[in-house]
Amino acid sequence: METIADFEIQHSQFLDPQGEPQDTLPAFAEDADSLRAMYASMLLARIFDTKAVNLQRTGKLGTYASCLGHEASHVGIGAAMRPEDCLAPSYREYGAMLWRGVQMHEILLYWGGDERGSDFAGPRHDFPFCVPIATQCLHAAGAAMAYQLRGEPRCAVSINGDGGTSEGAFYEALNMAGAKKLPVVFMVINNKWAISVPLELQTASRTLAQKAVAAGIPGIQVDGNDVIAVRHWVERALERARRGEGPTLIETLTYRLSDHTTADDASRYRPREEVETARKLEPLIRLRRYMETRGLWNDEREQACRAEAIEAVDRAVERYINTPRAPVTAMFDYLFANLPPGLVAQRERAVRRAGGGAH
Repeated sequence: METIADFEIQHSQFLDPQGEPQDTLPAFAEDADSLRAMYASMLLARIFDTKAVNLQRTGKLGTYASCLGHEASHVGIGAAMRPEDCLAPSYREYGAMLWRGVQMHEILLYWGGDERGSDFAGPRHDFPFCVPIATQCLHAAGAAMAYQLRGEPRCAVSINGDGGTSEGAFYEALNMAGAKKLPVVFMVINNKWAISVPLELQTASRTLAQKAVAAGIPGIQVDGNDVIAVRHWVERALERARRGEGPTLIETLTYRLSDHTTADDASRYRPREEVETARKLEPLIRLRRYMETRGLWNDEREQACRAEAIEAVDRAVERYINTPRAPVTAMFDYLFANLPPGLVAQRERAVRRAGGGAH
């Protein structure tokens, strides 16, 4: 008997939970402005997230998916991408989306039930929120194939949760991307829980990064609470893709500190001790400590950054609250060039029930 294939999965971390370097840092981590920008974006995402949950709890927003604890994974992805690249998110990657130019009021509109929130003013070529699990992986692979056929030096990035790696669409996307050497990066944000299903009940794999092996592509696991590690490896994967060397799968290890959504109660299935342990590893603490050690951050900068973020979030909320409601006909008017007869009748009924007008 002979071994015809062998593989290993490496884990990467640059900053430990105390903000101490564990390896030689990449060049961008020596740039004070880059570090401050990433921290400010992570802080903005957290303040926005807190406000959005409060809006939902007071009846001013629909069901909302929190990103608490994911900030480093999301901002690291956004910071690594070029503007011309394409992001195919799932439904909680606000840090990446905000970095790429999506507006906070657009995110609020979406979760408020207004599809105009998906019409991004910023990255027009990015995909909107994707609630069906793992289908965005296929979208990213399709976009990457288009770039390849056109000879464009662009890449696509999909973001998927650990639960999504159990979906057929995930494997199909990886298989096609590997076979065609597509310029795409598959991000798996492993937050340990697929709603109430723990990772160990989803898969027997020791890592999710090793699921790349079956597709014949590289896979790596990184500390998802270390924004420097996430950005570094996403940048390397994108460089590889642009050289025509094909896709990469990156698993980021983090933790969902919040409920799955505001319709969930995670205390029913997660041990309190597990959550409290995870809080000590969360991403903002380690980057702030590292910057403070280097003399790049202090309490004065922290308060100024926080105040600026709060003001920006408040402006976004005001814009969201004051956005006129879409007409009731909007749910009919953007799917077909010519409405089928059944929907014509439904549209007419909806207008009548709205008082004879379109609103």
